[in-house]
Amino acid sequence: MSDAPEPVFSQPWHAEVFALTVVLNEAGHFDWPDWTTRFGATLKRHGLERELDGGDDYFAAWLETLEHFLASMGLAQAEDVLRLKEAWEEAYLSTPHGAPVALQE
Repeated sequence: MSDAPEPVFSQPWHAEVFALTVVLNEAGHFDWPDWTTRFGATLKRHGLERELDGGDDYFAAWLETLEHFLASMGLAQAEDVLRLKEAWEEAYLSTPHGAPVALQE
């Protein structure tokens, strides 16, 4: 039996989107109360009656909030975000199982 603590984030991308949000906040791009208001609205739109336990649903809502927030501040254009998402999806789908996913240059 291992005494190692369970990971805080179940997926690496959960940790990455959380860390990115914290860094943007600490860099002064937005204040945390504004973030929590926007994130709460996203969760409400997705339905608070569902169990959001910090898994994919929770972090998909987190990412959605961040994307919309960055667009509203002019820090990320929706078209650029969509293009980048499509590039990552293509990279993911064309990467052999077990190999690291990387964007084509």
